[in-house]
Amino acid sequence: MKKSIGIIPARYASTRFPGKPLIDIAGKSMIQRVYEQAMQSNLDKVIVATDDARIYQAVQNFGGTVVMTGLHENGTSRCIEAYLKETTTYDILVNIQGDEPFIAPSQINSILSAFNVPDTPIATLAKQIDNLDDLLSPNVVKVVFSTPIAAGIHNALYFSRSPIPFVRDLPQEAWLTQQHFYKHIGLYGIFCIF
Repeated sequence: MKKSIGIIPARYASTRFPGKPLIDIAGKSMIQRVYEQAMQSNLDKVIVATDDARIYQAVQNFGGTVVMTGLHENGTSRCIEAYLKETTTYDILVNIQGDEPFIAPSQINSILSAFNVPDTPIATLAKQIDNLDDLLSPNVVKVVFSTPIAAGIHNALYFSRSPIPFVRDLPQEAWLTQQHFYKHIGLYGIFCIF
């Protein structure tokens, strides 16, 4: 059986929302809510990776596992540093976004199940877009797939912040009735080869 670790990268110095991991949501910090949701999944271990003493202390205060990292430009490199500090070897690393307090454990389990398909190096999630605002928003990353390789599992061909595939000769309001569009869910797992 493959062993898996979920790492939640969290930084305090966000340019758009400084201190977001510590924002209170109905009596618990955002980072605690993400951690607790991840702990309900089939992951073997969950840790928070941060470069901030306030986040580190908050995670310790609620009894979570946390590791201090250096400064990073993105959550992926922070996850890799935290993974490399682990003394246990894991087969799968799942990067769980620190600003998803309502992430469903089943979403994490879906990522893990994708690695039951042989030779899967990376897995992520997508959801069908059901409204025009999401389709047109550059803040929503879209994904196009190849044909299915297993039940519910596809290869992603490419990602874009623009609507893809583009629908010609129809008004935008009709696009969702003529084509299926998918948005990327910012959760992914990788098969650990390092």
